Amino acid sequence: MKIYKNLKIEKKHRNSVVAIGNFDGIHLGHQKVLNQAKIKSKKERLPFGLITFEPMPLMFFNSKVKNHRINQLNQKIYQLQKLKLDFLVIIKFNKKFSLFSAEYFIKKMIKDKIQSRYIFVSKNFRFGKNRKGNIALLKNYEKKLGYKTIVISPLNKSKKIISSTIIRKKIANGNINEAIKLLGRPWSIEGKVIKGKKRGRLIGFPTCNIKIGDYIIPKLGVYSVIVETKQFKKSGIANIGYRPTFNGLNLLLEVNIFGINKNLYNKVIKVEFLKFIRAEKKFKNLEHLKKQIKLDVKQAKK
Repeated sequence: MKIYKNLKIEKKHRNSVVAIGNFDGIHLGHQKVLNQAKIKSKKERLPFGLITFEPMPLMFFNSKVKNHRINQLNQKIYQLQKLKLDFLVIIKFNKKFSLFSAEYFIKKMIKDKIQSRYIFVSKNFRFGKNRKGNIALLKNYEKKLGYKTIVISPLNKSKKIISSTIIRKKIANGNINEAIKLLGRPWSIEGKVIKGKKRGRLIGFPTCNIKIGDYIIPKLGVYSVIVETKQFKKSGIANIGYRPTFNGLNLLLEVNIFGINKNLYNKVIKVEFLKFIRAEKKFKNLEHLKKQIKLDVKQAKK
């Protein structure tokens, strides 16, 4: 999969089938859009790609939205590679780009630069300055600019539409099992291990500490997890929260990896959330905390 961070698209990737959107999470609904586009590209013998935006427009326009992402860009790229796209266009969403009209986006970017033949979008797709562009506008320019707009209806599971918004709510409420079903895989956080206060080590449960960055914040508490690095893949237990027993002030993800007791500072690890065990709480003392962690570990290993 060729990755473009500008609109200088190689000739072999022009006259293509493209999907357009944020595609945060690459959930089952997104996969439906991409698979339909892929089928079309094979039938028409055209290259197949995705146009996405970075940072996500909502986070660009609203500086108060700090924790919103289901996936980081590197995770999105990894999932797209598995879906065997020919190319990915990552458009830098900045002030200049946000001021382009919807018509400019269609004429200059989709047609002149990328030269799309088929455009796959979801029915609520909006684009251009003040989000004035929509499906109707795309269709208005079809004959003039020689492309076809294909609108993919949302994917339903148990009579409910699958969307990134719904998945964020599931994660925020601790409904990890439900989020997994809608994503089609475990939800995960990737990050670099940072130095902590080593309190976990003192009570016999050493942890890897990770800052959550701009990921959506899951319900605070304890989870059973799988931890993956380039060297190993192990089960574990994680706590996400402020560590009230120690009067902590900063949100932190702490992970105890079963069977691993070595320094992982500055290593990037992936933490897959499998099951919510309990909410975060403040304990009277370290002995009470230690006793509860033992119970949590037992629950996580079930």
